[in-house]
Amino acid sequence: MNKMTRRAVIGSAAMVLALAATSLPAAAETTLEKIKSEGKIVVGISDSEPDGFVDKDGNAAGLSPDLIRAAFKPLGVEKIDFVVSEFSALISSLQAGRFDAVAAGMWITPVRCKAVAFSDPDIITKDALLVLKGNPLNIHSYADIAANPNVRLGVDRGSANIEHAEGAGVSRDRFVQFDAGTAVIAALIGGRVDAYPLASSNVVALLEDPNLSGKIERALPFTGYIGKNGIEVAGRSAIAFRLEDTDLRDAYNKRLAEMKADGTVEAIKKKYGLNNIDTDTSVTAVQACSGE
Repeated sequence: MNKMTRRAVIGSAAMVLALAATSLPAAAETTLEKIKSEGKIVVGISDSEPDGFVDKDGNAAGLSPDLIRAAFKPLGVEKIDFVVSEFSALISSLQAGRFDAVAAGMWITPVRCKAVAFSDPDIITKDALLVLKGNPLNIHSYADIAANPNVRLGVDRGSANIEHAEGAGVSRDRFVQFDAGTAVIAALIGGRVDAYPLASSNVVALLEDPNLSGKIERALPFTGYIGKNGIEVAGRSAIAFRLEDTDLRDAYNKRLAEMKADGTVEAIKKKYGLNNIDTDTSVTAVQACSGE
């Protein structure tokens, strides 16, 4: 190869490299970086009181939305868009990018942990059971339900209560699944189902509803799913993020720890009548995901 040819080749190669360098895409910003730069986060909720719901003025309210507001405002996030979705569609919508987080009082379960990155838990609750007034079938545990093949359970589609009931021996064909808690209540009153398992934190608002007075009651006492360690399994609610958004999850966890320490979480709980529900400081999301 002569000198002119060699120089031409080298020059051409240098130009190609230069062009390639200028055409390389910049590293994509993370969801957290995007949220901070735009000052905005989009959050999915399910219309279920007191976890996350739409109040009489059309605004998002509840424990989980208020935790999101309190956590992200100090980070410069002034605009929070809440998107109402059916509970059963929250995870798939999060994965599809419809929103950046889910604030719906979602319980951490090993199954869900494969689909989303949970924050550390905020509160811990046990399963409760709503029945018709007088508890005509005398139900006081999942074991009672498993032992009586005539009991039909009305459940929220995708709820962790399904996992708990199945773990206690209730077969899947005994469940009647609905897309909203209001539909389960209507089915219970109408005699299409016999009982409605849900988080104990959700019971208060329903029993205070004057439209339901004298029609339903909470089964007391009630024993939920007893785990392999002999302890009744409790539900730990948390905020859910996409699996890849660990930096966003970590930023929220840092704020959550601060809010537990400075009384913010307790104040929000009090606002929604959750004074008797424990703030969960016992385990991390990692431990909860492992089923501990």
